[in-house]
Amino acid sequence: MSYIAGENRPDSHTEKPAGCPFCRAPGAGEAESLVVARGELVFAVLNLYPYNPGHLMVCPYRHVADYTDLTEAETVEVAAFTRTAMRVIRAVSSPHGFNLGMNQGAVAGAGIAAHLHQHVVPRWGGDANFMPVIGRTKVLPQLLADTRVMLAKAWS
Repeated sequence: MSYIAGENRPDSHTEKPAGCPFCRAPGAGEAESLVVARGELVFAVLNLYPYNPGHLMVCPYRHVADYTDLTEAETVEVAAFTRTAMRVIRAVSSPHGFNLGMNQGAVAGAGIAAHLHQHVVPRWGGDANFMPVIGRTKVLPQLLADTRVMLAKAWS
């Protein structure tokens, strides 16, 4: 609900890295930033407004909007981190499947269109039950800080 109300919602067209939450996250403390793992060119960070527990994003450190603008090395590391994220989430919480994806541009649904990010969303049978439809709310049975600790520990 806080996201829908606009609380802490970043400007989706943040062209300047100073205002970009994905540019700020790697420099913040682990608990505040929700960073799970760091690579040479990319990092994994929990989604502040997750669809499901363990919903994370793989982001390049470099402020780049379009997938075609990634370097070859960034592209390889995004793919490797996505694979590792799936393995780690499977080990920690045994999801039945995953949604993976990038929304390229605001018109395609990117909440932060100026900084590319690959979503890794664990899915379980029944996770889209009556609550979002009838109750207009989502039930997340795990705190973000707890999720970050579990995933970061398993990533090592």
